[in-house]
Amino acid sequence: MQAFDFHASLQDCEVVVIGGGTGIGFATALAAKARGARITLIGRDATKLKAAAAQLGGARISAADIADRASVEAALAGLTRIDHLVITAGSLLAGKLAESDPDTLLKALQERIAGPLYAIKASLTKMPGTGSIVLMGGQFSDRPAGNGTAVISAAVRGIEGLARALAQELAPIRVNVISPGFIDTPLFDVLGPDGRKAVLAQAAATLPVGRVGHPEEVARGIAFLLTNGYMTGEVLHIDGGGRLV
Repeated sequence: MQAFDFHASLQDCEVVVIGGGTGIGFATALAAKARGARITLIGRDATKLKAAAAQLGGARISAADIADRASVEAALAGLTRIDHLVITAGSLLAGKLAESDPDTLLKALQERIAGPLYAIKASLTKMPGTGSIVLMGGQFSDRPAGNGTAVISAAVRGIEGLARALAQELAPIRVNVISPGFIDTPLFDVLGPDGRKAVLAQAAATLPVGRVGHPEEVARGIAFLLTNGYMTGEVLHIDGGGRLV
């Protein structure tokens, strides 16, 4: 009978987190580092990456825009091995169609669909068969709203289909999706202090758990996906029951 490690670690694994400078990405880097991984952080803001690396006690960093293929490929080019690739990058590009330029809204697809494809393609030759990929979905996949998030809803729904197909295409490399609900991260800073506070307070009032989530709670879910070698093609929801209300 095969012996299993029920306390699987990431000891000596090379973990790349795109979007790792803040929020869920940084919390994921912390969780992976605590499990023994070596970390590479990739993000748009070099200053935030440097601060994050210092908090981690050391990490490789590289600045890149997830929506820019050349910069993504350049950021990954120097790595010789990638055991796990986690992509949490993506901004809050919202706007009602009647009031917005469709080309602006479609940037959400560039960040959340095209960007991950660029990163995965550039990582494949460096990834062993035991490797894994975690993509970022979201609650809007199951509960789209009429508040200007139509294209984001399309993007995160598409990510789920992409992951299921790639789990078969790239096997035995595993591909999964983490699907957070409302999480208290810098993602909402674009709304301004008052807007941010109002949105998160409104979400908390409707959720069964009575509060919004914390990045560390999502990071623990991502760590589970990285270390469970029998999970692929799945969507793990960490949304405080948001899909139910």
